[in-house]
Amino acid sequence: MKTIFMDCNDQLAPVWESVLRPDDPKIDVNRKAFAKDDLPSVIRGYDIAIDDHSYMPTPLVAQCPELKHIVFLGTGPASYMNVQELEARGTKVHIIKGYGDTAVAEHTIALMWAAARDLARMDREVRRGVWTSHGGMQLTGKTLGIIGLGGIGREVARMGAGLGMKVIGWNRTKHPEIKVPLVEIDDLLAQSDVVSMNLTLGDETRGFLSPERIAKIKKGAIYVNTARGALADEQALIDALKSGHIRHAGLDVYHQEPLPADHPFTKMENVTLAAHAAFRTLEASQTLLRRAIDIVKRITA
Repeated sequence: MKTIFMDCNDQLAPVWESVLRPDDPKIDVNRKAFAKDDLPSVIRGYDIAIDDHSYMPTPLVAQCPELKHIVFLGTGPASYMNVQELEARGTKVHIIKGYGDTAVAEHTIALMWAAARDLARMDREVRRGVWTSHGGMQLTGKTLGIIGLGGIGREVARMGAGLGMKVIGWNRTKHPEIKVPLVEIDDLLAQSDVVSMNLTLGDETRGFLSPERIAKIKKGAIYVNTARGALADEQALIDALKSGHIRHAGLDVYHQEPLPADHPFTKMENVTLAAHAAFRTLEASQTLLRRAIDIVKRITA
């Protein structure tokens, strides 16, 4: 079976080389950027494609009937492909869990602090020669509400508690690993000084933070999303930020990626932006790529 790592960028290339082993199956590597519509020309003739967050629309994948497996580098392929459609056509989508829980949680906490203290805004201003000491929010003793208590959410909870915050959570299911006090979603939104979005995106969670739920967020709260942009209604979030109902948002993920330069978020001082980088640490990337290779190994064995 032929395999391609279809979108290995310059950042991942040396990490990829570092985790390869002599007994690994042959995997071709494409390091050239390509337009979305050129996807078939990249993956044609391959049985397995490793995908690092490139869009894979079903009509384009359908032009390559030999493709039987997609190994998605992460846990949220629904933002980049229609998994049900692909699997109905005979292409299995594999995901990789748990490789970067600590990395994403640390990034969540970093965005939380940056939002609370207006760090990105002051950085921009100081570089322009503007010296304004903006007041911030002290987080010790404040309530951190975590939506989604999988591996990442539980790491955020552990770190938040270690910082002296009161932690509450909401999860779709209850299981023994969750030690965080669980509350109803409306209560979490009303009580939390910081709302951290850590749900997995799927049909049941798309648009989870509806306009009605965003309106229930505590006035002056901070919103942090390192999960998926489509979990929240984008226009309602923009409106809440413009009105000041939400004090500040720390965002790593968006409805459209890359985020267009003229998007409203880029014009708002009370939004701190990152480029879908929460999982991008050397340690997490090594684990992620090694697990991807091991999936290919199992498929081709």
